[in-house]
Amino acid sequence: MAYTVKEVAQLTGVSVRTLHYYDEIGLLKPDFYGENGYRYYEQLQLLRLQQILFFRELDFQLNDIVEMMRSDTFNQLEALENHKQLVRQKRKRMDQLLLTIDKTIDHLKGELDMKDEELYKGFDTEKQAKYEQEIIEKHGSKTLDESKNKTGSWSKEDYEAVQSSFEKLHKQFAVLITQGAQVTDEEVQQLVGLHFGIVSKFYTPTKEVYQGLGHMYVESPDFKTMYDNHHPQLAEFLRDAMKVYADTQLL
Repeated sequence: MAYTVKEVAQLTGVSVRTLHYYDEIGLLKPDFYGENGYRYYEQLQLLRLQQILFFRELDFQLNDIVEMMRSDTFNQLEALENHKQLVRQKRKRMDQLLLTIDKTIDHLKGELDMKDEELYKGFDTEKQAKYEQEIIEKHGSKTLDESKNKTGSWSKEDYEAVQSSFEKLHKQFAVLITQGAQVTDEEVQQLVGLHFGIVSKFYTPTKEVYQGLGHMYVESPDFKTMYDNHHPQLAEFLRDAMKVYADTQLL
């Protein structure tokens, strides 16, 4: 059965915009194009899309997925076996996080005396260490220390407010990209100014630090995945827009 791009989007939850982008970069081509110009997908493409979604779910960068799946040595069955092992590992950690959440709820209700070290069971310490190391390597320990000092007294509500501000900006950037905006456009640069203001709540970015942060958005699999969920070009667009802002405003 052949599916249109709209039907595939409804079936999988992947947006039409993302499917178009996957076609453009050669990651997921339709089986054929109809005389009406529509894209049509058969089961082979649906299985390939499933592979892509497994990779995305496991935090692989889009560029790495493209390279792997284009390789002559790519084997779908082997990939699925690897996915299964990684999903099992992730499920084990998620189960521990759920247990930590339940214990914390009981602790806050006064129904359980929770040890301090139990508060952090299930979190990926390697990932946290990697984030800190990336920041230190790119900007030195001063930036990290300043961030810890500025946010040391923040409440949960403070973090949620900042996160909400970021999410609002991400959606606005995605809309502008869809409309064909350029990184140098005044409206885009105004949004970058707001972004810079939010980042400044954590530390004071220099020109080099702010540009480096933009590069991290593209290079870090977790950041890239987050931005891809808003728009497949958002990470690169934001990186380039931040460079323009840094070059013109952070002299």
